[in-house]
Amino acid sequence: MNIRYQTRKLEKSVESPSAIKKNYGDRARKLSQRLDDLSSVLNLEAMRSFSSARCHELTGNRQGELAIDLTPNHRIIFLPDHDPLPRKEDGGLDWIKITGIVIVAIGEDYH
Repeated sequence: MNIRYQTRKLEKSVESPSAIKKNYGDRARKLSQRLDDLSSVLNLEAMRSFSSARCHELTGNRQGELAIDLTPNHRIIFLPDHDPLPRKEDGGLDWIKITGIVIVAIGEDYH
């Protein structure tokens, strides 16, 4: 999966293990694991095999965004990096065709 970051500040917060530890504290290990998981898959559909990541589409005012779990309350939030978005015939996202993402937030608790 190709991963980009919405801002340079966000990208710098994860550019090294020490930066991740400094910026995310006790969630650093899980964040590193999730970023490795995202980097290792060919498409978003493959993230469904990581059951603890619980990759899911968001709704309401966050419709169009997706998230994976870091902790029960904290998420990595991202957008598909495709224009136009790959869609199935029913209008839903075609997760198999999503091969790039833009991370917009890390560690967010939107509940």
